[in-house]
Amino acid sequence: MRPIAIAAALLLASPALLVADEPPRAPTGTIAITQQRQAVVKSEQIMAEALKREGLLAQYLHMREARAKDTDLAFRLIFNQYLAWFQTFVGDYAASRRTFSIAQPAEKGDSPPPGDGGYTATPALPAIAALARGRKAVFFNENHTIALTRTLTVQMLEALRREGFDTFAAETLYHDDSGLAKRGYPTDATGFYTEEPIYAEMVRTALRLGYRVVAYEDESAAVGDERERNQARNLWRRAFGGHPEARLVVNAGFMHSQKAGRFFNGQAMAQHFRSVSGIEPLSIEQTVLIPHEDAADDHPAYRSIIASGAPQEPVVFRNAEGKLWSLRPAAFDASVAFPPTRFTRGRPTWATLGSLRSPYPVSVDFCKDTLPCLVEARYSGEGDDAIPADRFALDRDSELLAGSRVRSALDAPSFDLYLRPGVYRLTARDAGNRVIDRRTATVRAPRNR
Repeated sequence: MRPIAIAAALLLASPALLVADEPPRAPTGTIAITQQRQAVVKSEQIMAEALKREGLLAQYLHMREARAKDTDLAFRLIFNQYLAWFQTFVGDYAASRRTFSIAQPAEKGDSPPPGDGGYTATPALPAIAALARGRKAVFFNENHTIALTRTLTVQMLEALRREGFDTFAAETLYHDDSGLAKRGYPTDATGFYTEEPIYAEMVRTALRLGYRVVAYEDESAAVGDERERNQARNLWRRAFGGHPEARLVVNAGFMHSQKAGRFFNGQAMAQHFRSVSGIEPLSIEQTVLIPHEDAADDHPAYRSIIASGAPQEPVVFRNAEGKLWSLRPAAFDASVAFPPTRFTRGRPTWATLGSLRSPYPVSVDFCKDTLPCLVEARYSGEGDDAIPADRFALDRDSELLAGSRVRSALDAPSFDLYLRPGVYRLTARDAGNRVIDRRTATVRAPRNR
């Protein structure tokens, strides 16, 4: 895994970024730009130092300790996003949404809540698949620190494959991982966000379904409009060069997939893509209508949706004429609303990816009283270099263990790994990346499938 320096532009541009546990919850705009830039440089240096450590757990602990040592508000406003990435990498999704939050206030030009316009909720997966019928490109966006916003995209891949889509591209994949297609699974050499298990599952699923997976990230030092333009050119050349009939699915961060409006000092990647390719992409928004740790950060339209009856799965909204609702219709063709998050044994139940995965309980006794500990599950047919299907980090400060004393294997707390049916190699590693224990696990398909 190589460090990347792509967060800085987003952080410096957005007035809505918040530090979830840092009172007062000051917006980035109140911090001098020079302080922010200094904080970005420091954050990049700390992450580069972390990545020199042996093993992901040691890298994560280095990031966490660096934050604890520095209480400067400007630094934490920037560094919290970096730390939250690593919290998702080790499967601590509860911690990542506490560490870094992006408030979603109403913006000028936002559509009224869907219920006000006669729109009713409908499951997102079949509705988006139908909307994509006959299109050449579909763009999904995500919040890089909230893996919830990746879950529907993983599920969509099979439905879109049936519709004839055959090429998949994702942000921060490395173009030089030439062995990805032959291996069939991502490794540390595949990308940056692919270190997070659900993102890795997205890439793995695309490969399994027969998609051609391409990297479009601009790995130069460009930022702003230049980076967006370079990404669009890479996407056009690598997806359609030699494959003019390709049909493309893209996973990108935040506003890279907007089709209208100003982005930094120019246009977003999707706008540049339309210019260089002549293809009008279908663009799906997934980062705004989501639950936050503090409900005050939820978008007013999301609060309205939940008040009228919380959905049980990701939904979009359709009116009597069959048109889908978009919060920002000039920029996106449809907006997805996600259900409220529910945690069981320290982990969110949305990690089931619909019904693709099931919870597999693991006792903390597997760590043999050695904490911190990282428990990982890899598919039996993949190498030890594979990004795990799921993983979870434990230490004595974990909510799962807070106030609990492990007395025996019978009353030891347990947590869930979320896994597809199959056979897995489970390992527990300490902070020195040494194996504490290992075992084989078999996950069976639910009987009601």
